[in-house]
Amino acid sequence: MSVGSYTQQSRDAGMITLQPSLADFQAFKDFAAIMPKAAAAAQRRAINKTLRWLVTHIGRAVSRKERIAVAAVRQRLRAFSVTNNGSGKLWFGINPIEASRIGRARQGRSGVSVAGRQYQGAFFKKVYGGKADIWIRTGSKHFRASDYPNSDVSGGGGYRTGWVSENDNRFPLAKAKVSLDEVRPLFEQWVRKADARLMEVLQQELNFEIQKVLKGGARGR
Repeated sequence: MSVGSYTQQSRDAGMITLQPSLADFQAFKDFAAIMPKAAAAAQRRAINKTLRWLVTHIGRAVSRKERIAVAAVRQRLRAFSVTNNGSGKLWFGINPIEASRIGRARQGRSGVSVAGRQYQGAFFKKVYGGKADIWIRTGSKHFRASDYPNSDVSGGGGYRTGWVSENDNRFPLAKAKVSLDEVRPLFEQWVRKADARLMEVLQQELNFEIQKVLKGGARGR
């Protein structure tokens, strides 16, 4: 608990560990010493509430920044309640997200549009799996690798002419995805905001425990 909240990132995800630092908890050490169970319960509730707050605010922030439906962002967030070591965790998958998940995809003559993005030469169709996605032939003149980051490119070979069934592995296809790399610098900012929010909620929860003790004492007199 001495280091407080912190963040870790990997290639595909970011993890925020939420916990009060020892220095922040000093103001409540007397109460914790007298009633350790009540203090632990207050800390647990404060962390879980702050995790839910963080999920809400990260979802909204990423949705606005990347023009992605909030529901799609929420699917990438996983909050893990307080463990025995007194910390909670928030996992955020930041590998590219399928463009078909960021909003309502619409097929047009020139391609597919979704959430203000245009994918010229693309089509919206079930190709692999049970859900429709936005695909493009990698030999198309409209194919741009930046619109299909980390895409699962089917098949092999180079430029081809004519129409071949999408399920034919001779005909390479790429799935449209949206990169979330630009949210990486925001993790430290989110941790700082969450730390401030955690201490605010922790004070409220400790006050709640104190009021329970005082009311209990008043009933006993």
